[in-house]
Amino acid sequence: MFFIDTMDLEGLGNRSYLAGGRRAAVAVDPPRDVDQVLTAAARRGVRIAYVVETHIHNDYVTGGLELARVTGAAYLVPAGAHVSFARVPVADGDTVTVDSGLDLRAVATPGHTPHHTSYVLREQGQPVAVFTGGSLLIGTVGRPDLVEPRLTEQLARAQHASAHRLAAELPDETSVLPTHGFGSFCSSAQTSGGDTTTIGTEKSVNAALTTDVDSFVARLLADLDDIPAYYTHMGPANAAGPAPVDLTSPAIADADEIAARLAAGEWVVDLRNRVAFAEGHVAGSFNFEADGRIATYLPWLIPWGKPVTLLAESPEQLAAAQRELVRVGIDRPAAAATGTPRQWIPEGDSLASFPRSTFAGLAEHGTDDVVVLDVRRDSERAGGYIADSVHIPIHRLHERLGEVPAGTVWVHCAGGTRAAVAASLLDAAGRDVVAVDDGFDAAAEAGLTVVTSG
Repeated sequence: MFFIDTMDLEGLGNRSYLAGGRRAAVAVDPPRDVDQVLTAAARRGVRIAYVVETHIHNDYVTGGLELARVTGAAYLVPAGAHVSFARVPVADGDTVTVDSGLDLRAVATPGHTPHHTSYVLREQGQPVAVFTGGSLLIGTVGRPDLVEPRLTEQLARAQHASAHRLAAELPDETSVLPTHGFGSFCSSAQTSGGDTTTIGTEKSVNAALTTDVDSFVARLLADLDDIPAYYTHMGPANAAGPAPVDLTSPAIADADEIAARLAAGEWVVDLRNRVAFAEGHVAGSFNFEADGRIATYLPWLIPWGKPVTLLAESPEQLAAAQRELVRVGIDRPAAAATGTPRQWIPEGDSLASFPRSTFAGLAEHGTDDVVVLDVRRDSERAGGYIADSVHIPIHRLHERLGEVPAGTVWVHCAGGTRAAVAASLLDAAGRDVVAVDDGFDAAAEAGLTVVTSG
C-alpha cells in the first residue's frame, strides 16, 4: 500500500507532495517552510528518504535543500540544473526505491525548463502516479518563457514532445500530480477543469495532446501572460541554495517607529481585509490582504530588497503572512505591529480613509467627471473594458502613478482585491480614490459601456 499527501500552497497556486509506503517516503517540490512536510511525515510515521525537485523553480524559493539537511534524505535534482550545492544528480531513467514495492523513476520532460524532470511513482512495477512539476498540468502545460526569451519557442516545442512522451509511456489511469497550475503564473493558462486528473483525461482535453505541434506552439506563445517581477530572483536563489527560514516574530514597532519608517520611504503593509483598511488606516500604508494573494502581489510590486513593516490585526495573521512571504524570498520583515490602526499612529494624528463602491455606484455617479482606472492585466482587458477608462496593470501602477490623470480615481480590477491594492497606492500618493469592490461582469449589467473587440 502507498499514500500520497498533497500540500496546497494556495497563495502561490502550487502544490507539493509527500508520497511513500509504511516506513519511508519522498517529498516532491517542497515549499521553503518545511515544517509542514515534516509534520505530514510524522503523522504518517514515515522517514523522508528522498527529496526531489522537478526543476529549479522560478516562482518560489524551495525548501528542498533544507528538508534534505534536517532529515538526512538524499536530495535528487535534475542533472542538467546548474546548482552550487551538493546533490544527487538525476538523469532520465534513474530509479530509486522509496519503500518495499514502491519506487520512483525519473523521466526527462524538458519544456518548462531545459532540465525539467518528472517522476513516476510505481507500485510493484506498475505506474500509479506521475509528479509532473511544470510539465503536463491540468488541462494545460507549464509556461516555457521563464528561462530565456531566445529559448521560448524551443521549450514550447519541448513541452509538446514531453506531454506526448508521458501520454505514450503511462497507463490512462495514472494520476497526474503537477506542482503548478492552481492559479500559479508558472502555468501557461488558467483552466477550470477541476483539481484532479489522469493521463487518460489529459489525452482528451489537453491542447498539448490534442493539437499538432505547430498549432500548439503558436497558441501557447500567443496566450502567455505577464511574468511577476520577483520571478527573476527565484531561480538564482534556488540554484545558490536557499538559507534556512526564520519564522520567529519580527521586532515590534510602535507608532513613532512606523511613522519614521514611512518617512524614510520604506513600505508599511497593512494585512487587514480591504473593507477595514478603507474605513481607516495609517496614512501612507499599503493594503495587501493576508487572505488575498499576498505572496504573488506584494513581491511583484515592492522594489526588491526594500524593507517592509507588516501591520496585522492579530499575531496569527502576522505569522501566516510571514510564512507566505518567506516562500517568495521576503525573509524577514523589518518590523511589525498587531492590534488596531489607532495604535499604529502617534497621538493626535488622524487615520486616512477612502470610499468603496460598486460598478452600479459608478454608473449612478457617471463617468464624465472622474477617472476610471482599470488595473487588470493586458490579457484580461482584451476581453472587454469600460469605455474611456485608463489602463495601468496593477504591477505597473507604483512606477506609473504620474500617468494617472487628475481628478477622483475610481479604480477597478476583475473582483476587488487588486483594486484595493491600487486604491491604497493612490491614497498613499495623495489622490482622491474610490475602490470599486465588484466583479467586472457587473459593469455591463450596471449600464456602463463595455467595449469588446468582437
